[in-house]
Amino acid sequence: MNYEELWHRLTPLYESGEAKAIVRWVLDARFSLSMSDILCGKVTELSSNDQTELEKIIVRLEKGEPVQYILGTTEFYGRPFQVAPGVLIPRPETAELCEYILASHQAGGNILDIGTGSGCIAITLALEMPEAEVSAWDISDDALRIATGNAHALGATVRFEHRDALDYSPSALHLSRPWDLIVSNPPYIQPSERDGMDKNVLDYEPEIALFATEDNPIIFYQRIGDYAIKSLNPGGELYFELNPLTADAVISYLEGIGFQEIETRQDQFGKQRFLKAKKI
Repeated sequence: MNYEELWHRLTPLYESGEAKAIVRWVLDARFSLSMSDILCGKVTELSSNDQTELEKIIVRLEKGEPVQYILGTTEFYGRPFQVAPGVLIPRPETAELCEYILASHQAGGNILDIGTGSGCIAITLALEMPEAEVSAWDISDDALRIATGNAHALGATVRFEHRDALDYSPSALHLSRPWDLIVSNPPYIQPSERDGMDKNVLDYEPEIALFATEDNPIIFYQRIGDYAIKSLNPGGELYFELNPLTADAVISYLEGIGFQEIETRQDQFGKQRFLKAKKI
């Protein structure tokens, strides 16, 4: 198999540019072949064992399995993060959310990431704001295990806890600490959007981290907002990654419970994707 044959096999699922990038990533990460090596034809010079392994990887890719799960890693904010089935693959838009926070938040303080997944937001903020004390919650034990491993590998200090983003009972509130910043990228895709999604996302990434409920698509924003208005210190900030389809409903709800100075920001594709609100 040569490079051209490999990426052509992926074109039923991916555009040619993305197919080429995926194959280059595999050849670099798993077989240490640079672009120069690829252009010089060294793909065909791989050992028989490597050729067998490469074929297995391409077959998995042809079935739609995300390359990040196959390789077990992805890049986020310039750092390698381990990922596996059961944890959402970090998106470039979420890195933009981190940039938004780092540009807007003037002090460290106590920071909470709700629904941390791979830990990408919490770990990035902990490394970029070493003066902050960062905590992160998730309901998934698999996600917490992966996030803890990422924090250890990257040298970040984050306190991880098993917590349900929808459970803010009096006992849960009693155990909370006052926060200076709360951030969340909650499940926000509406079930009605399913038909327009890629197969590799639907078949492999965890639904619990992707989809909101049909009857109340902003329930996570509501419950997290309810918690934040009670637990943020005066002047504390709430940041969300948004679904543009429900952004206005989220803004209206947060205004109704007392948040002020609410602003939104577009992502790199011009979609209303990020929100910042303040508790006065």
